[in-house]
Amino acid sequence: MTRYFSTAAFLVASVSGLAMGPALAQDSRWVQLEAHRELDVALQRAQDYQQSIGNVSGFQLPSDWYALSLGPFETDTDAFEVRRQLRAERAIPADAFVSNGENYGARFFPTDGAAPAPVATPAPAAEPEPLAAADPIPEPEPEPEPEETLREAQASERALDRDQRAELQTALQWFGFYTQRIDAAFGPGTRRSMADWQAAQGYDDTGVLTTRQRAELLDAYQGELAALGMQTIRDEDAGIEIALPLAMVEFDRHEAPFSHFPSKDDSGVQVLLLSQPGNQATLFGLYEIMQTLEIVPLEGERERGSNSFTLTGQNDELRSHTFAQFRNGQIKGYTLVWTPDRDEQMARVLPMMQESFSTFGGTLPESTGQASQVARSALLAGLSVRRPDYSRSGFYIDATGTTVTTAAAVAQCERVTIDEAYTARIRAVDEALNIAVLEPETPLVPLAFAQFAEGEMPMGQEVTISGFSFEDMLTRPVLTFGRLDAMGGLNGEEGVLRLNATVAQGDLGGPVFGPTGAVLGLLSGQPSLENRQLPPEVNYAVSAPAIRAFLGENGVSSGTLREGVTVTPEHLTRVAGDLTVMVSCWN
Repeated sequence: MTRYFSTAAFLVASVSGLAMGPALAQDSRWVQLEAHRELDVALQRAQDYQQSIGNVSGFQLPSDWYALSLGPFETDTDAFEVRRQLRAERAIPADAFVSNGENYGARFFPTDGAAPAPVATPAPAAEPEPLAAADPIPEPEPEPEPEETLREAQASERALDRDQRAELQTALQWFGFYTQRIDAAFGPGTRRSMADWQAAQGYDDTGVLTTRQRAELLDAYQGELAALGMQTIRDEDAGIEIALPLAMVEFDRHEAPFSHFPSKDDSGVQVLLLSQPGNQATLFGLYEIMQTLEIVPLEGERERGSNSFTLTGQNDELRSHTFAQFRNGQIKGYTLVWTPDRDEQMARVLPMMQESFSTFGGTLPESTGQASQVARSALLAGLSVRRPDYSRSGFYIDATGTTVTTAAAVAQCERVTIDEAYTARIRAVDEALNIAVLEPETPLVPLAFAQFAEGEMPMGQEVTISGFSFEDMLTRPVLTFGRLDAMGGLNGEEGVLRLNATVAQGDLGGPVFGPTGAVLGLLSGQPSLENRQLPPEVNYAVSAPAIRAFLGENGVSSGTLREGVTVTPEHLTRVAGDLTVMVSCWN
């Protein structure tokens, strides 16, 4: 069961004698200009905007304030474009924002009660018609109360408590005027941000907000929170508490390892909460596999630490931000996805999600299967995945992630990745030997890398081949067992081993281990023979001496393993999984 509680309580009230707002207030988009506590002030400002811009409406808010809005508009795009134009012309406040009108109640302006028609751009106000001779002269609107002097503003500011000061800093931070930490201390940084906000609203930039200005700032902030529907949710099943924009997303289902919050009302925003048991290897596997999701565009910063990772992605159609951490046998995090037209809003939502994220309790039930057998479909819970043209195997040969694979694995590929998460460049290729060296664009820190065998290799000894037999369908390599039949090829070719083992295409490029855990060679498969087909169990590998000679010619170092060392099958399984990588070709 997922429970929700609001970060702010709102009192719903109505104004006697005012008609309720039209239904389209909740079905359209508005540019909210400002809000006022006093009705007469709101009416005066509404008339001013009507004269200068037109298409202005006034609505009562649940907080008993009065909002002035421009619109309605048929789409978010129209509303954002109009806001951009008018802010550039300084015709509206810099902190004007787009609202869906969900919190609009009684309509107090225009006073005739007629609902405005949806528009794509603001229209100039119509020339007022002259009053007929018989019409009574309307009573003048009362003058707004005079603004506080600087001394009066300073006095009223001194009466604020710590929470009220922190709230002002938070509101200034929300609108981009304050960039420092929330400490409730009005130092030089806060004063500058206040002055900048005043200047943006057309006020004298004294750096001290008057009572009315403080109310205006806070109401604009609360209005945006209401438009986004920011609420803190407590997901008891996932063990995560976090603030989410519930006007834009809504809970749909739990499907391990995610809680799904898809878009609401075609907002273009979605959220995933990540929750599963695991260890550091599980975290690293998620880091790699989540980068294959369609909701994580290829362009963007990636950062992986020892117990957490961050993924960002962006393209012309989508943005996303993912954070996950590993603590006490649990991996938890979140992903926020949005469309580019929501950039400004999500720039404010994301920090609130980051600051509010906390964990408790247990995790969503673990997916079926062990770590080495988890299917991609189980991990990704039905999410759309990018698939490479094909995937082969490779293995690390040093502590910075340099990798060897077959030359055929990377031939004619526009992009090559290691474990689908790390883009790599081709450093050296020997097509005759069928071997290639890859260098990750960002140095990696593998858990293990190959130590090559030296000395004689007894014929008939058992070998273990590690590779991605099912290509990108599994997240860990599969072990295949076989036998070393001969040194050299059937026609006396040097630098190769002849194996007795039945392998799959995805295994090619993987390491061939001897009983000591040393790498005897790199699986290259069957040679191309004209008019002949070898038995499926006859396969070849590039020998360790040939690999080391090739690496030396290209300035790549390689290690060795002393003779006489034996490893247990369990140890070999772990080492094979740590140093074997998936090499994928993308076009």
